[in-house]
Amino acid sequence: MNSEQNPDSHRCGSVAVIGRPNVGKSTLVNALVGAKVSIVSNRPQTTRHRLLGIATVEGGQLLLVDTPGLHRGQGRFKASAMSRVMNRTARSAVEDVDAALMVVEAGRWDEEDTLVFNVLRAGGIPVVLAVNKVDRLKDKSALLPFLAQVSEGRDFAAIHLVSALKRKGLEQLLRDLLKLVPEAPPVYEEDEITDRSQRFLAGELVREQLMRQLGDELPYATTVEIERFAEDGELLRIGAVVWVEREGQKPIVIGKGGVRLREIGSKARQQMERLFGRKVFLETWVRVREGWSDDEAALKAFGYE
Repeated sequence: MNSEQNPDSHRCGSVAVIGRPNVGKSTLVNALVGAKVSIVSNRPQTTRHRLLGIATVEGGQLLLVDTPGLHRGQGRFKASAMSRVMNRTARSAVEDVDAALMVVEAGRWDEEDTLVFNVLRAGGIPVVLAVNKVDRLKDKSALLPFLAQVSEGRDFAAIHLVSALKRKGLEQLLRDLLKLVPEAPPVYEEDEITDRSQRFLAGELVREQLMRQLGDELPYATTVEIERFAEDGELLRIGAVVWVEREGQKPIVIGKGGVRLREIGSKARQQMERLFGRKVFLETWVRVREGWSDDEAALKAFGYE
């Protein structure tokens, strides 16, 4: 019996959110959840971890698995250990889920989008296509031929035109995703938005500022480790280490007179206070671990799956 036949039924299930880098997967997950659970920047491969966003809506609960962008390992994303880990994380997301939400950019479909679709087709699960960033497409008349192109020979359960940034087209998308998950009670409480700890989210918020404020290449040579996370009454005391790969990268992160690192810390702290709903005292340091992004042991130590 489906939810239309039984309006009192409750649906709950998992949906992998997958796509090539920089199509807006994390922005879409945040919009569907209604809160910030995934960090975002305008740089590809901001998302490095598998992260669960919990969207509790009328009649159901969707467990949205945000993933790193699936890529071919070229250019900046050469076949390093980090690249391999992110691809494994993205590919494994289609295992043990009820459906997938494939995200593409309006007006663009390339070889990496085809790679994503082939991974999903091999997974044998229903796929909903979200054509994101429609607000940025200047020539709206190009949408119909684009949709005809991408759907030819591909069996999507539904296709939706959305703008994650402007939160447009999301209600019907949520309804169609709910139809693809089983009747089941909710797994999480109504006010829960992710399965990740505040400690993990704190590290991600620092890394978000690194992605936003550093140059094109350096953010990919940085990661963040939370060394201290302690409650002091109503205050959270957090100590974050920014790891870089070479000694020469430290002064770039720190900036002249420490200005850049203070700015990174200040903006990350503001985001933490907004997310955690309490005052935060944040300290940051920069340290070097040579070649960490191409070292499987280092990646494991830093919490990469």
